[in-house]
Amino acid sequence: MAKKSRTKARDHAAPVDGEVGPRQPCPCGSGKRYKACHGAAGGAAPAFVSRPFEGMPGECDVIALRELVPAATVPLDVKGTDREVRLCTLLPMAAPAMVRDSGAIWLGLQVAHQYGDPARDLGAVLEKALATEEPGIIGLTEAPGEGPRLQDLINDTELDITVHDGFGYWIDDVEDQDASTQAALEQANGAANPTTRLASVEAAYWTNVGPKEHLRWVMPHPEDELLNALARLHAAGKDSVAEGSRFVGMFRAHGLLAPVWDLPVGTGAEVLEEPAQRFAAELEKALADTSDLTPEQRSARAGLANRQVTIR
Repeated sequence: MAKKSRTKARDHAAPVDGEVGPRQPCPCGSGKRYKACHGAAGGAAPAFVSRPFEGMPGECDVIALRELVPAATVPLDVKGTDREVRLCTLLPMAAPAMVRDSGAIWLGLQVAHQYGDPARDLGAVLEKALATEEPGIIGLTEAPGEGPRLQDLINDTELDITVHDGFGYWIDDVEDQDASTQAALEQANGAANPTTRLASVEAAYWTNVGPKEHLRWVMPHPEDELLNALARLHAAGKDSVAEGSRFVGMFRAHGLLAPVWDLPVGTGAEVLEEPAQRFAAELEKALADTSDLTPEQRSARAGLANRQVTIR
């Protein structure tokens, strides 16, 4: 009896030249395979925007608040209204937005609608909230389509960010708090890692995750230029931000990179201010250097590129 072929039967032919294979990355840049995105049987996935918060004041901080910071709030000055609007990292029940009893509008930044453009989603939710005075939760049930992003709806030129120890801001406008509210708040607070925003540089956040401390720093520079600069500093032994710190890799989120350092337990945020400022100055010098990388620097760059994790 003839042996069965070990070659698994294919239900589709190999792609011709110029055609995108089903298991290849989708050309739209979503990070998904083609068959799960624009090659899906149901048609194209929602348009993916690789850098949705571009043009937003404090873009790097907004990305940090969406991806890295547990509890923070930012007041927003919205065009055409005098209603209080507050951007929050997270709202109760992970609500996209809430109209409070006072008429104030709270927007939840850490909400994934999966419509491809979180800044447009936030804009659509804000527009819906502005159209009602009734207290309650506001969300999206379908793709918002064309329209303004959050950054198009605000007058702010800079953001006044407050990082909180926990989620007490959920009830700072509530006089009577029942037992279930308190219990939910305590549970949420228990999951929030202590976090501090550095004052000396932009979008750098110290955090204590229990067995470790980290500095996570969202940077606005183009990825290739930033990798080259970080490689130059790494090869020169100038990539430390505190005694005993170790540069361990990077997150990629919403089109920008966020380098991450491990810190010795007990470091805290305060001692990072001056070293972070010094590192920022060294980084600017390295970014201005357009000479070819040395072999040692190219090796460092390859190592850094292999330590990237894309989270959005």
